[in-house]
Amino acid sequence: MFKTVSASVFSALLLLAATSPANAFSRQGTVSGPYGSANVHAQGSCAGGTCSRSITRTGPQGATTSRSGAVSCADGRCTGSRTTTGPNGGAVSRSGSIARY
Repeated sequence: MFKTVSASVFSALLLLAATSPANAFSRQGTVSGPYGSANVHAQGSCAGGTCSRSITRTGPQGATTSRSGAVSCADGRCTGSRTTTGPNGGAVSRSGSIARY
């Protein structure tokens, strides 16, 4: 199932694309609450006009969700896509593009 990426989400992806080449990050964290601990791991990078990011969340009961996406910009046009996979294996993909006039 493909849907157009919302303007605000796509704007955030464009900001990632505007960073200097070969930038990379990795983040990891744990949150504890009354039902146990949840873990989050995110990583991303930018190089050659393309930025990508992935994030995995694991809840207190072991259920895992993940999201990965990328955006590429060239000649005044940016195209992006992402896929989100839920704890039961179902996936939703979204894509979109924007051009400068």
